[in-house]
Amino acid sequence: MDTRMGQLRLKEVISIGDGSRFGYVGDLGLDLESGQVKTLIIPGRLRLFGLLGREEDLVISWDCVKRFGEDTILVDGIPDRMPDPGRRRRT
Repeated sequence: MDTRMGQLRLKEVISIGDGSRFGYVGDLGLDLESGQVKTLIIPGRLRLFGLLGREEDLVISWDCVKRFGEDTILVDGIPDRMPDPGRRRRT
């Protein structure tokens, strides 16, 4: 499958378990040595129209990704919002 980052940004991430919508892919976590994708990173939601910053980014392990659709990425086994230790919280 040949997919570019620009195409991933257009796909909404949805939980298989309960149908929760997490948002759209904002970034990828890569292993630079192997060149493999390790995580999908979904930007945190705006708080009070962005005046109070954002919630924590949601980091989804690549192992949780189950299926790619035309407009969606289906994932399973998502933890609560948790910051990626390598990323700072956006403000």
